[in-house]
Amino acid sequence: MYRVFAIVVGGLALAACTSSPSWMNLDALKPTPITDTVRFESEPPGADAKVSNGQACKTPCSLSLPANVAYTVVFSLNGYQPESDSLELVSMGDGTSRLRPNPVLVELTPAPPQAKKPPVKKKPAPRKKTTAAKKPAAPKPATTQAAPPQSAPPPPAAQGQPGASPWPSAPPAEPPK
Repeated sequence: MYRVFAIVVGGLALAACTSSPSWMNLDALKPTPITDTVRFESEPPGADAKVSNGQACKTPCSLSLPANVAYTVVFSLNGYQPESDSLELVSMGDGTSRLRPNPVLVELTPAPPQAKKPPVKKKPAPRKKTTAAKKPAAPKPATTQAAPPQSAPPPPAAQGQPGASPWPSAPPAEPPK
């Protein structure tokens, strides 16, 4: 009986090795990079602080950055010149490293006023020629010879008579006897 139980457990363990679920991966045992929380402040506040690794925030703020490389931080605010500062990696005596300076303080300088350009006067668009209704031509003076009067067309024939309509509306009248 023990042999059968050992064979079944061994078979299940062998099957589990080939199809392990994602919760059984060993990435949880790997050490996470050491992070350092860095505070960013600017004068005036409200500037955008963008770190070279892509993280960003509005001052005053704090970001958690991996403490394994040095970074560059760019501060920008509308109406002020952009400023940049470097975060250096400083190794501590216990084998760890920290990012310095912390907090990062930046004073933004106002941007120089831009010379205002005089407003550009726009030329009026050329008007398109529109075709107005033509005036009736002035009557021509009468000539000495008048054109012969045209005869009026003959009146239409009465209905039921030959030549009136190709489709009669009433039967033809019988001739008198």
